[in-house]
Amino acid sequence: MPLLTGAEPFRHEGGETAVLLCHGFTGSPQSMRPWAEHFAERGLTVSLPLLPGHGTLWEDLRVTGWQDWYAEVDRELRLLRDRSARVFVAGLSMGGALALRLAALHGDAVSGVMVVNPANKVHGVAAHALPVLRHLVPATKGIASDIAKPVTRELGYDRVPLHAAHSLRSFFRLVDRELPQVTQPLLLMRSPQDHVVPPADSARILSRVSSADVTEVLLEQSYHVATLDHDAELIFRESTAFIGRLAPGAVREPGLGKEGTTAGG
Repeated sequence: MPLLTGAEPFRHEGGETAVLLCHGFTGSPQSMRPWAEHFAERGLTVSLPLLPGHGTLWEDLRVTGWQDWYAEVDRELRLLRDRSARVFVAGLSMGGALALRLAALHGDAVSGVMVVNPANKVHGVAAHALPVLRHLVPATKGIASDIAKPVTRELGYDRVPLHAAHSLRSFFRLVDRELPQVTQPLLLMRSPQDHVVPPADSARILSRVSSADVTEVLLEQSYHVATLDHDAELIFRESTAFIGRLAPGAVREPGLGKEGTTAGG
């Protein structure tokens, strides 16, 4: 299927410090594009892949699972590691869980982790019914575009395929067990007013990781998709400072990097 306009992946060849960004469940690179461009403008190498089953039709997501989504970001991390001195990983919502698993499994190959409203669990009574319900009901109401900023919209599916949601539930359980293996510096940014992921998910992550260097930032003016919301600039500023602190000299003034490029999935 052709990609939805705006759902294209983004890549930028910059300096020796790289950032891999992971978008959320039923979303697309569009929700992370401004963040990726911010890094690119400051001379960093950037990869923002499109996860399998996303950016087209929700039916395409129905036939994918967490193994497909994780394999995509794992591959991108390995490619970045081959050509970069340092690699940071970042993610929104489910993308945060993907980033945390990359950190847990790749150890020193990941220099730091930056997550926005990271998800850790599928909540609600319906979550326990997913193993059976997914065979009876193909999809439920979408979760995209939880944004406080007027007019701004997230490019995501208006339906959540339950087969994929069931796989997501399994993935969260797996990542939760692996969180103690996360030892890298962690920047966790969360919205107190989030209608998709409750505060308990961030609290659980913070209590489980083994990172000694942890920074928590509240995004008071934003909902779930904070990367497109009122606090986007705060996210950009805090994450750039985080990288600059851990990789001195990696961040340059805007205008000194190369142009970014987009490519099909």
